[in-house]
Amino acid sequence: MSVDSIREYCLSFPHATEKLQWGDALCFKVREKMFAVLGLDNPRLSFKCTPEAFAELTEREHIQPSPYLGRYKWVMLNRLDAVPWNELQKLIRQSYEMVAAKAPKKRPGKEQKAPMSRTRRKSKRG
Repeated sequence: MSVDSIREYCLSFPHATEKLQWGDALCFKVREKMFAVLGLDNPRLSFKCTPEAFAELTEREHIQPSPYLGRYKWVMLNRLDAVPWNELQKLIRQSYEMVAAKAPKKRPGKEQKAPMSRTRRKSKRG
């Protein structure tokens, strides 16, 4: 697998976008929430996983808790071939689905307004 094949796969999900951040990190997002981060200069991949998958994956060679995100059950593959392509596709899809389920669902053109406080609702009487 390559950077290009991972990029193409990540962008195949509904509403998936990419943004270059932090120098060489290509961040894949769904509704502004990251579901995968692909390092370009030194190819590596981070993504969110279930607690069970996190425990199992971090026992493998070339996989570790992702810096800064490990406490949220993100792993980092130090090599893109640390897991077979078919397994990696399932893991990326799972990450996307977990993040998409919690990402805010905004309606285009509709801005949410904060409810008026009780003190602002009362009219001023003289």
